[in-house]
Amino acid sequence: MGVEVGAQTARSRALAVLRIRSRALAVALLPAAVAVVLLVGGSTGRMTGEPWGIARWIVTVLAVVVLLAAAGIALVVARARPAMSPTVPISEESAPDLYRMVRDLADRLDVPAPSAIALTPDCDSWLEDRTHRAHGRFSSGGTDEPAGADGRRGSLVGGRPVPALANRARRVLAAPVLVIGSPFLWWMRVGELRAVLAPVVAGTGPSAHPDIAAARRFVRGLDAAVAVASAPGRGPLSRTVLAGVGSVTRLLLRSCRVHAAEMERGVASAAAERAQAVDYGVRIVAQEQVGLAYAGWDRLLTRVALPAWRMGRWPSRLDVGVVAALTELSRRDRLAEGFTSRLGERPACDLLEEPGTVDEAASLLAARLFHGGPAEAGPDWAPVDWQDYPDEVVDRKWRIDAARLHRVLDALGVRHPADPALPEADGPTLARVLDHLSAPPGATPAPDPDPGAALAVHRTDAYGEMGIAESDDPDLAVGNERSAALAAGLTAEVAREEASAPAAPQPAGGAEQQGPDHALWDDRMLPLFPLQPPRTGRELLADHVTAMVCCAAMDTAGAAPGLDWLDGPSLLVAGERAADLGPRVLTLIETGDPTPLRDWLRHLGVRPEKPVRLV
Repeated sequence: MGVEVGAQTARSRALAVLRIRSRALAVALLPAAVAVVLLVGGSTGRMTGEPWGIARWIVTVLAVVVLLAAAGIALVVARARPAMSPTVPISEESAPDLYRMVRDLADRLDVPAPSAIALTPDCDSWLEDRTHRAHGRFSSGGTDEPAGADGRRGSLVGGRPVPALANRARRVLAAPVLVIGSPFLWWMRVGELRAVLAPVVAGTGPSAHPDIAAARRFVRGLDAAVAVASAPGRGPLSRTVLAGVGSVTRLLLRSCRVHAAEMERGVASAAAERAQAVDYGVRIVAQEQVGLAYAGWDRLLTRVALPAWRMGRWPSRLDVGVVAALTELSRRDRLAEGFTSRLGERPACDLLEEPGTVDEAASLLAARLFHGGPAEAGPDWAPVDWQDYPDEVVDRKWRIDAARLHRVLDALGVRHPADPALPEADGPTLARVLDHLSAPPGATPAPDPDPGAALAVHRTDAYGEMGIAESDDPDLAVGNERSAALAAGLTAEVAREEASAPAAPQPAGGAEQQGPDHALWDDRMLPLFPLQPPRTGRELLADHVTAMVCCAAMDTAGAAPGLDWLDGPSLLVAGERAADLGPRVLTLIETGDPTPLRDWLRHLGVRPEKPVRLV
């Protein structure tokens, strides 16, 4: 009963969208119809005289203008290519078991099978219709999937058309592409993945209905036409013409919005009801894994992948990393003890013939989407394996940050500690940082009721002479004026480095020669999904002081760089993670009290006065 209700709702809303299309067509044809009546009336001698003649000329000219405008708008709507989600295409040759599972699932649900399968580097799954005309001249961004030699569309690998799940060409054209979140394949078991995909695959049934398909094409065309009309970089005449196109298409899109939303709700409701009969009990457990995978994926990206991306490296096995992160989470969390037992079941990534190759492609796409890196690996954008991550990312990141910290100290005119017993006292030492940030006894200012006033008053002479922007963290400025100056200097230095970084190179051969799921992106708009907002001055300063401490610990106390799957770069002392460093660094930079950090250094045998190796 629920399936019929949802399907009926979707069909009725689709008809409402199509009625709006028909009304728009009727409005465009109305002046022409009036002109025909006037012309026929004049030819029969019924509408004669000068007033009728003037009316015929005016209405005829108006009809021609309206018809030309309507034809132009229809041309843009028909030929504008809707943006496609950037994905990694999966051919049937590379994943026959996955295709077989999806085909069997579609048969159990009694719906058409998806035309192809693709992966997205995110924790989500959906159906995407890619049957819009791919040979259109106008592009709203995104990708288009070229047709194969037989006229059917599907994912391409190496320029070869991939056999679709369905055999009949008409079904291939109607069925959308199944997009699966890549973390699901690595973390979920085969049964869990099938249960999660059941409601998604069930959506191909309503997609095959002609009214729903026509309504969706109309709405997608309007949306793409709005994007075309809003695209920058056009001449004055094109902008004027497209401004009118954009106004009309926006009006139509607003008229369709409510009906289209209700139509999609009806489709989703019908698909969910249809999927109730397939693996319902397993789906309840699988939904818990969806939330867990999302949490692990988010943490892996922000704390592990992001530091590597910022220095021009991209982890090539992110999906393997999410399994390691979630396994570590289940080891730490007593409530997650049941998760370890399921690891003995067959993982869904076994459905792929070459999971490592797919993981690498998804990892590179994730780097592009979430950070904005180049489309291909290169000297300044190289992949890194997990076993090399501590030495090639963590160690290098700390030494780069430590070098930047000392450059800013040089710019502020901070002197090196004078110690005649040390021949290299002018080298980059941790003692220089500690001495500068340590407030003299009794010199720490009391909290000011007006942080803005305190920020304006508390600054060193060198800080003002260098013209460095003021810190955006009033609390830090009130607690330690030297920390505020150093944080502002680091913020300015990082901004200069980012501004001087070379732009990502454009792919050779132009967008038209790229693969089917390589986006026709404007690289200036990347990243599409930024992970984190810009770091505050206090966060930058804490990161750089921590990096300097870690460098000193590695060079003078035998510590080593490490990788924590949940927290990212970590310092290993005698094989154990040093988890108590952060609060001591914050105490130093916020209050100017070095005692907790010095005690920590003394306990580990770190010698702050010894120079460290920088990049």
